[in-house]
Amino acid sequence: MAQIHKLPPLPYPMDALEPEISKETLEYHYGKHHARYVDTLNKLIEGTGYADMSLEDIVRTASGGVFNNAAQTWNHTFYWNCLSPDGGGEPDREIALAIEREYASFDAFRKQFTEAATGLFGSGWVWLSRQPNGHLTITAAQNADNPLREGAVPLLTCDVWEHAYYIDYRNSRPDYLESFWKHVNWAFVNQQFAGADTHPQRGEAVNQ
Repeated sequence: MAQIHKLPPLPYPMDALEPEISKETLEYHYGKHHARYVDTLNKLIEGTGYADMSLEDIVRTASGGVFNNAAQTWNHTFYWNCLSPDGGGEPDREIALAIEREYASFDAFRKQFTEAATGLFGSGWVWLSRQPNGHLTITAAQNADNPLREGAVPLLTCDVWEHAYYIDYRNSRPDYLESFWKHVNWAFVNQQFAGADTHPQRGEAVNQ
């Protein structure tokens, strides 16, 4: 039976990330942009071989519009889970040790990640991923690109498309990055690092 991809519920209320990320931003970013990617993906895959594939497998194998909408659907769901009203601060447990091994310190990692995000020209995503060899990498990816395509395990992402921050910060991406760090959900990042697949990709839409 063909799978129908649905807009997953947000893991927190629309106003939970205020004042750094406003309710209005989430109403548009989640309620309009993310929802549109899900709807468009369903239309594009209807009656095709992609209709029976998992979202992750579509992201890994598709191209063109199918890939763009599948990846944006997956990326946004992952991004929402990378944030928390109780997030921020510095990581702990396994991911903290891995970051220290790879980047010498959390401050050095944060600086490199922030520079990748603020320096990415145009729209895209910045990822912290675990490579098959166990090393961590920071990747600035254009448009909808995703580490799953290269066999890596996504751990953390920051959406740097303008619709992620323009309502709150206009064209000041650096200010948005400062707010992003205040809400990073390190518990979720640790789950991804440990191999847990806890982020929902096909939940029911939130009733607004």
